[in-house]
Amino acid sequence: MPEGNIIHRIARIHRRWLVGRHFTADSPQGRFSSEARHLSGRALVSVDAHGKHLFHHFEGGVRLHIHLGLFGHIRHFRAGAPPPSPTCRLRLASPHAALHLAGPQACELLSPEAEATLRARLGEDPLRPEASPTRAFEALRRGRVPLATALLDQERIAGVGNILRAEALFLARLPPLMPASTLRLADFERLWEALRLLLEDAARDGRIVTPHAPPAPWNIPGKRREDRFSVYDREGKPCPRCATPISRLALAGRGLFFCESCQATGTGDRPALR
Repeated sequence: MPEGNIIHRIARIHRRWLVGRHFTADSPQGRFSSEARHLSGRALVSVDAHGKHLFHHFEGGVRLHIHLGLFGHIRHFRAGAPPPSPTCRLRLASPHAALHLAGPQACELLSPEAEATLRARLGEDPLRPEASPTRAFEALRRGRVPLATALLDQERIAGVGNILRAEALFLARLPPLMPASTLRLADFERLWEALRLLLEDAARDGRIVTPHAPPAPWNIPGKRREDRFSVYDREGKPCPRCATPISRLALAGRGLFFCESCQATGTGDRPALR
């Protein structure tokens, strides 16, 4: 599932290339046909991202909400878009730009009240300028679930996925299984800063690169050369700090990667994030 950095990057692309254009909208798949008719002929006014959610506002107060989920993807075309795939849920077309959306978890038109209700359920997004670290700290500390579990709860902090969770906890030197309710303010501040910087860099560059992470093994099929991780998907490989083999365990059905030595306590020195 795309993490918050990908959704914010998509929003930036859409603001640059799609805002201000009038679109013809249809649903080649057929599951969004009636809603597409409400979009067709309208200009896109603004695009916004909150965590893993994407919001498009069209003239006339029409609001489109997209959540890609595990299988959704968006393709963009400057001109000469190819025919849409049979699974294309929504196509927005104009003479100079087009968008094809397929497989989303959510693709719906929302009233202003429904959008406000949805946004109110979402946690603080480190990439949003109005994000409150104080509220995020309070939300993370609710209950005694493991900190690694709390970080994936989108109602606590929005936009964090499995990769960012592992890398930020490593940068902040925090044990992933510590009870979230025991998180101290100084430790949270390191964690929040790590999340913010990782998300900012990834939203700008289109890839996640953890500071001081080892080079990726280019010869492994399926590995992206651009991504560089310190612990994520590196089970058994040496920690870039201390050479302890990286550990992996299953937590709530997701793989959790961490260094048992560097992340043994929450009292480490402030990490070098740049």
